[in-house]
Amino acid sequence: MSDVDEVITRAHHDEWARVVAALTRRFSDLDIAEEAAAEAFATAVERWPVVGVPANPGAWLTTTANRKAIDRIRRENKRDDKHKEAQMVHDDDPPEPLGAIDDDRLRLIFTCCHPALAMEARLALTLRMVGGLTVPEIARAFLATESAMGQRITRAKSKIKAARIPYRMPSAEDLPARVTGVLAVVFLVFNEGYLATGPGTDPVRHDLTTEAIRLTRLIRVLLPRDGEVAGLLALMLLTEARRAARVSGSGELVALDEQDRGAWDAGLIAEGHRLVRERLAAAAAGVAPGRYQILAAINAVHTSARDSRDTDWSQVLALYDRLVRLDPSPIVALNRAIAVAELDGPEVALAIVDRLAEALAGYHAYHVTRADLLRRLGRGQESRAAYDKAIDLAGNTAETAYLTRRRDQLR
Repeated sequence: MSDVDEVITRAHHDEWARVVAALTRRFSDLDIAEEAAAEAFATAVERWPVVGVPANPGAWLTTTANRKAIDRIRRENKRDDKHKEAQMVHDDDPPEPLGAIDDDRLRLIFTCCHPALAMEARLALTLRMVGGLTVPEIARAFLATESAMGQRITRAKSKIKAARIPYRMPSAEDLPARVTGVLAVVFLVFNEGYLATGPGTDPVRHDLTTEAIRLTRLIRVLLPRDGEVAGLLALMLLTEARRAARVSGSGELVALDEQDRGAWDAGLIAEGHRLVRERLAAAAAGVAPGRYQILAAINAVHTSARDSRDTDWSQVLALYDRLVRLDPSPIVALNRAIAVAELDGPEVALAIVDRLAEALAGYHAYHVTRADLLRRLGRGQESRAAYDKAIDLAGNTAETAYLTRRRDQLR
C-alpha cells in the first residue's frame, strides 16, 4: 500500500462520520449524505495520488461531498423551493443552533436512533452512517445475513424519509429516554473494533474503539448522572486497556489468561476502576445497577487480578447471576457458564452450554466455549469438531489463527 493509499484509508476512518453527519445536518437526507460522502472519497482515490494530498483532508472531503450533494439535488430536481436551494449553495450562511448537543456525529447518532425505528434498524443504520462499517461487518455484529442486513438498512432510511422524521436532536429533558438505544449502538461500534470481522482489516481496529470511547465520553458530559453511561465508559476503558496484549507478534489472538498483564494500560484501568467504584457506591445507596455497570464490574474483577490464577471467580459468578436477572439472554448464559467452569468444573458448565445449542448455533463464541470445555474433559474428537465449527464462523483473523492452533494441538 502506497503512502497516499494509507492516507486515504486513514481519512476514511477519521472523517467518514464527520462528513456524513455534516451533510445530514445540512440536507436532512441520509441517502444524499451517504452517497455524496462515498462519491467524495471515490474522488479522493482518483485525485490525491495525482495532485497530492490536501493540507486538510477532512475539509476537502466535506467540501467535495457538499458539491456532490448539491449536484445530485439539482439533477434530480428534488428542490422546488429556490430559497432553500440558495441556502444550500452558499456555504457562508450562519449555521442553525446546535442545541443541547454540539457534536455532529453524536447528533447523527441520536437522529438514527429515533424511537420510530425498530431497535435493530436503529443499530444497523447508525453503525453504517456513523461508524462507517460495511454491510458485511454489521451483519456479523447482528448474526444476520448480508442481504438481510442490507435490506434492513435500506428500509430504515426509507422509513425516515416516508415518515418525515425530523433531523433534530432531542431536548435535554428527552435525552435520558433516548440514551438506551444510543449506548447499544456505541457498544456495537466498540465491539467491532475490539474484535474486527472485516476481511483484510486489522484484527483490532483501534480507530473504532477510540471513536466509541470518545462518543461515550461526550454522552457522559451530557448525562453525567446516568449510571449506565458511566458503566459503559468503564467497560470500554477496561477492555481497551488490554488491547496491546490481545494479539501476539505473529498475529494470533491471546486469551485473557495468557496475556502479559504488564502490557495492560494502567491509566485506563485506573480510570475504569474509579468509575466502577462510583457506581458501586451508588448501588450501596440503593441505586440498582444496570447491564453495563455489571459488565464493567466483571471486567474490574479480571483487571484487578495480578495473575489469571488470582481471579475471584466466585465474585464473577455472583455478578453474572445478577446480570442474568436483568438480561436473561443466551449470550449472558454462555458467559456465565465460563465462570461456572472455573468454580464447578467443565462438566457442569458443558451441561449449561449444551442447553444453549439451538439459540446460539450460529454464534462462533458458543462453539469456542464448547470446544474448550470438551478439550478439558479429554473428549478430543468432539472438541476438534467444535473448533472446526468455530473457525468456520469466526470472522476475525487473529481469532481464527488462535482457534486453528488450539484445534491442531489436539492431534
